[in-house]
Order: sequence, then structure tokens, then C-alpha cells
Amino acid sequence: MFKLAKKAIVGTLILGGLGTFVFGKDVFSYMRTSVKNVRDTVRAEVPLEFEISRAKEMVEQIVPEIEQCMHVIAEQQYDIEQRQVAINRTEQAVSDQQTAILALRSDLSNGKQRFVYASRSYSADDVKHDLARRFERFKISQQTLERDRELLTARQSALVANEEKLDNMLAAKQDLVVKLENLEARLNAVQAREAISNIEIDDSQLSRAKQLIGQLDRVIGTREKKLDNEGRYIGMIPVEADAQQREQAENVVEEIDAYFNGTNDDDAETSPATYGGLTAASL
Repeated sequence: MFKLAKKAIVGTLILGGLGTFVFGKDVFSYMRTSVKNVRDTVRAEVPLEFEISRAKEMVEQIVPEIEQCMHVIAEQQYDIEQRQVAINRTEQAVSDQQTAILALRSDLSNGKQRFVYASRSYSADDVKHDLARRFERFKISQQTLERDRELLTARQSALVANEEKLDNMLAAKQDLVVKLENLEARLNAVQAREAISNIEIDDSQLSRAKQLIGQLDRVIGTREKKLDNEGRYIGMIPVEADAQQREQAENVVEEIDAYFNGTNDDDAETSPATYGGLTAASL
């Protein structure tokens, strides 16, 4: 371990010395620029989906802070309620003290020397001493009540501030969530458009398909024309007639030639030609 550390330190010193020798006083500027370029390059290679996921995680990390703020608000609300109850009791006690003080002061104003309270007799000096102690406690109670009221007001102000802070945090979190959803939707739209634009049409495949369709059309068209022609030539004289039929046809041709060329001129004048028992007149 020590050897590895020693080698690392020595290597760093060598690189630092070499950099200083090459770049001089600008070596640190070159180093900062290089580090920045490397950092920017690495960041550029990070997928946007990963960055959006990282942003979502950062937004979710706000939740514990929100929960802590809600806890503090709940504590403050309970504390304020309890302080308000205590102040109400103190106010009632101060009011009772004031009533008793005014009653004793009223009794002393009558000029009596003896006073009876709860079946016990007190002199005027006793009443004065008691009145002085009561008045002193009354002033202390009033001061305490004022401090409690001021503290309650401060706690209420802090509660309002924390509630506003909580509202702002909730609104900010919701705003960030909406922005992230918008960014994610925009990224999906961009990726869909990029996927469409990157589709390459194979023209050669299209040409081969057109050529095949043309060939099929030619073959089917040829067969259709063949069927049409076969239908048109039904009933013609067969070329492959047998020998007897050809001979009979030739004899008929010779007789017709002889008749019309004058080879039987005499017979033609005196008697009509016959063929197969039929006279020319009958023809």
C-alpha cells in the first residue's frame, strides 16, 4: 500500500513537472480547461432518460423536508393551543385578583378600623398589608400575562411563516412534478419523431416487387388472351382431317374445275351435269 501511494505521488509530481515545463505558467489553466472539457463530454454522453430519473429522485428527496415541516407545524399548533388555554386561565386569575383588590380598597375607603372576612376579624392595618401584597402579586401576574401574550403572538407568527413555507414547498414540488412530466412527454415525442425520420426505405426491394407484379400481370394477361382466342375459333375445319375426306374434297374441286373450264362443253350444252345423283338444275 505504501509503495502504491509512493508511486502515485511520484507520478503526479512527474506529470506536474512535465506540464509546467511544457506549458509554463499556463499549466493550471490548461488543466482546468481539460477537466471542464472532460466533464462536459461525460455529461453529454449521459442519456436524457437517466437525467430525468435523477431529477425525479431529487424531487422525491424534498418529501422528507416537507414531512419535517409538517411535524414542526403540528407541534407549534399544539403548543399554541396549550398556551392559549394557560393565558385564558391567567387572565381569569388576574381578573379575580383585580376584583379582590378593588373590594378591599373599597372597604378601606369607609374609614372603619375593624373588618370581618370569613368569620374572622382583621384590623385596618392588616387589610392594608394584605392589600399591598395582593397588589404586588397582581402587578407580577399582569407582567407575566403580557409576556405570555407576546410569546403567543410570536409563536403564532412563526406558525404562519411555517405554514406559508409548507404551502410554498408543496406548490414548488407539484410544479416540479408537472415540469418533469412535461419534459418526459416532450422527450418521448422527440424520440418518436427521430425514430420515424431514421426509417430507411429499401428502393431495390420496392423495384423487385414492382417487377414481379409486372411479370405476373403479363402471364395472367397472356392466359386471358389465349382463352379468348380459343373461343373465337371454335367450328373451323380441322386441319387434321383423315385421307378419305381429303380425297373426296380434291375430287369435288377437280369436277368443279372441269365443269367450269369447259372440259365437258358438249355435255354441258345437251344435258345438265350431275353429281352424286343431283342435276345442275336441282343445284
